[in-house]
Amino acid sequence: MVLESQNSQQKQRTVEVLSSLSYRNGELNKFLQEIAIAVSNLITIDWSVITICQNEFDKIIASSIELDDYETIYSLHDVVTRTVVETGKSLTVEDTNTCREYGKVPEGYRSYLGVPLRTSQGQVIGTICSFHQQPRKYNLEEVTIVELFAERAATAIDNYQLYQQQCKFNQILEAEVARRTEELKASQAKLLEKERLAAIGEFASNIIHEIRNPFTTMKMGLNYFKKIDKSEASQVRLSLALEEADRLERLLKEILLYAKPQQLQLQEIDINKFIVEMLESLRTMPFASQHQIEFDLKKYPPSTQLKVMGDKDKLKQIMINLVRNACEAISVGETVKIQLENNYKQQVSINICNGGEPIPPEILPKLTQPFYSTKSSGTGLGLAIVKRIVESHNGELLIRSNAIEGTIISVNLPTCS
Repeated sequence: MVLESQNSQQKQRTVEVLSSLSYRNGELNKFLQEIAIAVSNLITIDWSVITICQNEFDKIIASSIELDDYETIYSLHDVVTRTVVETGKSLTVEDTNTCREYGKVPEGYRSYLGVPLRTSQGQVIGTICSFHQQPRKYNLEEVTIVELFAERAATAIDNYQLYQQQCKFNQILEAEVARRTEELKASQAKLLEKERLAAIGEFASNIIHEIRNPFTTMKMGLNYFKKIDKSEASQVRLSLALEEADRLERLLKEILLYAKPQQLQLQEIDINKFIVEMLESLRTMPFASQHQIEFDLKKYPPSTQLKVMGDKDKLKQIMINLVRNACEAISVGETVKIQLENNYKQQVSINICNGGEPIPPEILPKLTQPFYSTKSSGTGLGLAIVKRIVESHNGELLIRSNAIEGTIISVNLPTCS
């Protein structure tokens, strides 16, 4: 009767403790520590721990007594915990000094009760291990109590791990959604820009057509006056008017060139060979008459093939524009260098380098804006047109400038895969 009463009281205490446990706040370590302490108190044992096991190792994550280190990972080799993990069954050892077949226990302890932590899928993820400093027997009631707490601990750990996996998945999903959203925004922006430029191009074409007819008549009239005898003052005014007419004509052409959609005639181009072929014509152009233009072949000799898909005429237009700008930025007799780089982004970079005065950092971002020019006679559309052509090739135009390197304009184009 006394034993039945004790068992009844123990069951009642177990139910009360289980009812008092709460994992609603999500503090897993505190919850598991409460379980370890409850196990030690209910079965009156010196020390209980909860471990997580993985790949032949385990780690203590909760203890009924305060530990200095929860980070140490222990090998399961030749310890009693290994038997519990491998068999997936509860294990009791009355005296580890006389029964050594199941493995060792921590130094200073003589008896052992181990219960597996099993998930709802049947996977053993850890143990509840109880140790006593003196030999002792464990009855079925005590084993059942620890198994009840092991079920609670396993469920909490399993749910926590599932929650962490879900959080990680959500983060990956959110990052992917953000990336796709940015890609969609970029695509929409490009589409809107194309539509805007197409509308501007059509409008500009109509306006310029209307301007060109009277403008041509006016220019013909000015040219006629060149044949007539004039005073020196009249000759100066006429020359000025003709220069301005030529500048206006260039501006009208460049506005059309900038505004109209870029229609590319793509072909495979060996950039190394392309630049070698262009050198001769570049050197004979008026802007290069008092400068040197060099193509640095040290890194990539002519035999090196760096191929891109591009429109040859458009790329020629880019080279002429950039080399002209570089020549205009340096003194007579100085050199413009052309270099190639093949970088990690699977791009080939055409670098146009000059040693002129560095461009102030606040001006660099403005250079490719339409109608912004640092030249008194410039239209401000040259680099803007170059940028549009480069971007139509899925490339990028970069400009850097400092006192050591001078100014380097890089045309980065994707290489053929």
